[in-house]
Amino acid sequence: MAPKGGRANFASLVGAVGDNSPVDRKRPVNPQPSSPEPVDGQFMANVPLAKLVANPRNPRDEIGDLSDLATIAERQLQPGTAVNRGAWLKLWPEDEAEIGDAELIVVNGNRRLAAAVKYGREGLDVVVRDSIAISRGEVLWAATSENIDRRDFDVLEEAKAIELMVGEFGSADAAAKKLGRSKGWVSQRRALLKLAPELQAALRAGDLAIRNARSLAKVPLEEQVAAWQATQDPESKSEATQPEPSKPEPQEPKAPSAGVEPADKVVQALRKLGVDPAVLAAAVRKHYSDAERRSLVDALELG
Repeated sequence: MAPKGGRANFASLVGAVGDNSPVDRKRPVNPQPSSPEPVDGQFMANVPLAKLVANPRNPRDEIGDLSDLATIAERQLQPGTAVNRGAWLKLWPEDEAEIGDAELIVVNGNRRLAAAVKYGREGLDVVVRDSIAISRGEVLWAATSENIDRRDFDVLEEAKAIELMVGEFGSADAAAKKLGRSKGWVSQRRALLKLAPELQAALRAGDLAIRNARSLAKVPLEEQVAAWQATQDPESKSEATQPEPSKPEPQEPKAPSAGVEPADKVVQALRKLGVDPAVLAAAVRKHYSDAERRSLVDALELG
């Protein structure tokens, strides 16, 4: 296990629970959590860690800093989601050795499972939902959808998860529909996997913006690093950041002409009103639904 506050990967977590769990379990609870029959929606309290194993197909490569979950030693606020061993092995029989003797595979809640091991909790609350395991695609969707909007979900892990979903659902369009995202958003995320290793490392470190990374992904692989370094050249930067000569603001027309684009009409209205960005954001939240706001964010990102 990683030291307190440190990072660990999910591969190490898979081997840290089940028969290899370091937690002493003197009072077994729910000694028979698995069932030969499909189970859906069954809540199981304090399932011993020896009977649980982390999702071997988790899209996250690393668990991350678990200090925010230290209180799990006393109380678990949200149960994990798990499927029975038999349901899992029907989809991935090749995972049998990796899951060992565990009776339940935690699909969602792997960080909670890791924190339980790290901070000495004896068991974990889970809801068993074998209905997730109707196909590989559904399992990947369940694991990905929980993580995709989290700030600590690495963008490349996100891209890898989306790529796996495209493979399981048969097309980018089908994966986009399942995730509730636009086709363009899915396409842009997948493009990040075409980046050279050096650029992927820079992206993870925050030295390369996603917008620039998408552009570099279109460059031939062997030329990507040189193209990125060219943008980092001090002289190029200096020239690029030279302010343009100021231009007088154009006079606002009293009424937009018939040939004006809809976007220009909105811009004209915003200029007249002098809307503050914070006020505009509040108006967007009030006017648009969650799905419409997500589409707006995707459109801004692709612009």
